[in-house]
Amino acid sequence: MDLGIFTTTFVRSTLEVTFDAVATSGLHAVQFNLSSAGAASLPDEIAPALVDRVRRAASSRDIEIAAVSGTFNMAHPDATARADGVRRLGVLLAACRPMGASVVTICTGTRDREDMWRWHRDNETPGAWRDLIATLGEALTLAETAGVTLAFEPERANLVDTPAKAAALLREMGSDELKVVIDAANLIDPGEEARLPAVLDEAFAVLGDRIVLAHAKDRTADGTVVPAGMGVLPWDRYLELLQRVGYRGPLVMHGLDELEVPASMATLRRSLATANRAR
Repeated sequence: MDLGIFTTTFVRSTLEVTFDAVATSGLHAVQFNLSSAGAASLPDEIAPALVDRVRRAASSRDIEIAAVSGTFNMAHPDATARADGVRRLGVLLAACRPMGASVVTICTGTRDREDMWRWHRDNETPGAWRDLIATLGEALTLAETAGVTLAFEPERANLVDTPAKAAALLREMGSDELKVVIDAANLIDPGEEARLPAVLDEAFAVLGDRIVLAHAKDRTADGTVVPAGMGVLPWDRYLELLQRVGYRGPLVMHGLDELEVPASMATLRRSLATANRAR
């Protein structure tokens, strides 16, 4: 394992300068967002020239595009909003392989109309689950045609808010093109810190062989997102579990300011060294 980062961490005037900042930081993997190239994250169209530009900018700096962000609210209560999200996702999926990417991250969504990262009481209704399954099924058809993997994350504010629900979704969809993003910081609610070791063990037991991307952010006891090492996460345990399931991708940092990147990298590299010694 090595380290990566969300490209949106570096706010720069051009795509090329953004990738320069990534490389200068000593990083060689990113989760890419088209907003870093001055486009919408899920655009109506992507010009072939932009696709080529992204591929060249990454490859010339020895940067792997480990994943591309393609999130929209797959459980939005408005069917028109869900259909528009699928359409835009299809545009992104068609561009990914030519761009040099094979994984797109998605969100299982919420019934909240305004914020796809906010919990809504209707998330637990059968209708919400049916809408997610239908929307995800359409997205997977597009992904399979494009030869791209979709990766969702168990996230406490979304329909799929536990490892068990994530495993159920994988079984129901039955697609080899559906994988998991693991982010330990998003597996518990504030006040549940004592449960985190057990929740991590459960997550890796039921999802370990489907993990295609690992995020690396931390959180405080009140839920505030902070850089790795500044919160409550047991990093040595998290990395040990990743190694145990054979994960070889990057640890993708996010939820931090550019000035916090060096300290986060140092924390993660110390934990990686500890995990390597324990093998």
